[in-house]
Amino acid sequence: MTLLAWFTAWLLDRWLGDPPHWPHPVRWIGALINLTQRLVRKACKREATLKIGGGVMWLVVVGTTGGVAWGLLALARAIHPWIGFGVEVWMIYTLLAARCLDDSARAVENAQRHGTLAESREKLSWIVGRDTSALEPAQISRAVVETVAENTVDGVIAPLFFLLIGGAPLAMAYKAVNTLDSMVGYKHEKYRAIGMVSARMDDVANYLPARLSWLLLTAAAWLCRFDAKRAFRLGFRDRRNHSSPNCAWPEATVAGALGVRLGGPNDYFGQRVDKPWIGDEHRAIHIDDISRTLKLMWVASTLALILFALVHIALAGTFTG
Repeated sequence: MTLLAWFTAWLLDRWLGDPPHWPHPVRWIGALINLTQRLVRKACKREATLKIGGGVMWLVVVGTTGGVAWGLLALARAIHPWIGFGVEVWMIYTLLAARCLDDSARAVENAQRHGTLAESREKLSWIVGRDTSALEPAQISRAVVETVAENTVDGVIAPLFFLLIGGAPLAMAYKAVNTLDSMVGYKHEKYRAIGMVSARMDDVANYLPARLSWLLLTAAAWLCRFDAKRAFRLGFRDRRNHSSPNCAWPEATVAGALGVRLGGPNDYFGQRVDKPWIGDEHRAIHIDDISRTLKLMWVASTLALILFALVHIALAGTFTG
């Protein structure tokens, strides 16, 4: 029933998204990160020991998450196969974030179209780490496009990839890796030492999914009748135009598909960060590019689901044949 669980969970995410008051493993993972971070900071005062403590924190959070997920799923299956199926669907559903990403991006888009500049800046601040207080409309649209492109990997392609490799427990462990990076994987003074391991392990985890996103988003660009050739070319050309070894792959591919330029300097936690530009500015970025990027995200996500399902079928046939 594995593939049925995958498709059921994907459809639930498509229809329901992430209702704010429903129980969600990421909130529990976040609480565990906060607890272990406080303990590490109490015990480790110097930069060198904070790095070691951050590594211990990573092992505790990721190991606990994957272990609990495996145990819960094994227990549910032992009680009854259909209970196991329900737990597996629930786990996978909570791992996927396409609808949540869509809702968040459209909230900013709607604020730009029908609200005030202050409102759009505020809604953008909910989904990005940069300072949004002085951003102009074009910069806001650019930030949303970048966020959707980057999180197409984190929120959909990578979880599905780890589902293929190790089922729901490994995909849940990946979500812990990703949550650690989003909470402590920063380069400024407060998190540089304690978050070093979390940031680097997130880079490792997303290495293959990010490169798959280049191909999947290129295919999505072709299906959406955007510029697939330019998406493919710029996705590879500008793949290194980011401090992360992974983020530029989807961002450059989307920039090429739309014919816009992403990246550039931004302010984070009061510090100016000069980032290289990604893509070529064939035209100015527009608010409509948010919807175009979301379309690319949904098509690429669907292609990822189908691709990994076919690989799963092929592997199952190989091992049983």
